[in-house]
Amino acid sequence: MQPFAQSLTPEIAFAAGALKELGERATALAGGKASVLIVADPVLTKLGQTARAIAILEEQGHKAVVYDGFKGEPKAADVDAATAIGQAAQAQIVVGFGGGSSLDTSKLVASTIVSGLVAESYALCATPLPRTPLPIIAVPTTAGTGSEVTRTVIFTTASGAKVWAWGDELKPRLALLDPELTTGIPGPITAATGLDALVHAMEASTSTRRHDAIDMFCHRAISLISQSLVKAVNEPANIQARGKMLLGSAYAGIGIDNCGTALAHNISHAMGSLAPIMHGRATGIAMYATIEWAAEGNKDAFAKVADAMAAKSAVTAFRDITRATGMKLSLDGDGLDLSRPERLAEQMAAPENAPMRSGTARTVADADLLTLAKMTYAAA
Repeated sequence: MQPFAQSLTPEIAFAAGALKELGERATALAGGKASVLIVADPVLTKLGQTARAIAILEEQGHKAVVYDGFKGEPKAADVDAATAIGQAAQAQIVVGFGGGSSLDTSKLVASTIVSGLVAESYALCATPLPRTPLPIIAVPTTAGTGSEVTRTVIFTTASGAKVWAWGDELKPRLALLDPELTTGIPGPITAATGLDALVHAMEASTSTRRHDAIDMFCHRAISLISQSLVKAVNEPANIQARGKMLLGSAYAGIGIDNCGTALAHNISHAMGSLAPIMHGRATGIAMYATIEWAAEGNKDAFAKVADAMAAKSAVTAFRDITRATGMKLSLDGDGLDLSRPERLAEQMAAPENAPMRSGTARTVADADLLTLAKMTYAAA
């Protein structure tokens, strides 16, 4: 039998309207009248959702402060700014509220508030995380990153490098999944984040680190997302489709938390270091371009992915779904120098992207990097 080690999964609470539980859940984790730091997507503040979360907390006697200063994907400076707000308020618990940027930031902030260190201290696990960080409640409002159930944080350093921090201390205590919070997400973002989640499940279940126990999460995620992504894009208020996407994203997050990601994420992280392209879209494009190449490395595992998609071919099914979402595949106009794929290949070889490269079902030799970069730039 295959040996494996399965990590613990945070408590998952799923229900339409689950946000109403936030105050009671904060009390259970931090006690009554707690000081709460909410790390929120700025769009949620504009829509009044952050104020709603504050009101729910205040009904239970808690006092909340907010950091919502994001511009794009999370940066070390965001973590440090949120940390300063949390320390000034003597925060006892952190709530991540929004997409992957707010969730990832909240997870690292729960440690930096305690340690007093800057975010870059934890880049690539350079410094041990504090053993007792503040408890974290993750409330995702997009179905994509799965950050609400993982022990990984991705952020960009002051020098522009896209790096990660990793450790059990970063894992939320509770993932509060409310599909009602996702119905206002525009179609292009629904498509990009949904494809990111689908790639998570596909890569975790086909990688060099995969094991049989993870398939029940990954294959269920693949099934849920394959059934519902296009519908969620075209029918944004469809609560059934939104709920399936949110669950699929969380299950896919469990997959990558245990088995990691692979080539498509190696490429998308490399692209993110070169230009401000949305991570989910970059990942979808990379998978679209290279899935046929990668699938040669583990045909049996990709056949099981096809079964989960109710399709004959995982390659064809993924590409069909991607096109059906209407997501722009061409990288023209995204700030990348498409005439110089060698720059992308160099970033793919960077140390921070090595775990994703080594997780790929097919061995990615140095000689393959430029070929794969060219394939990605020619995806459309």
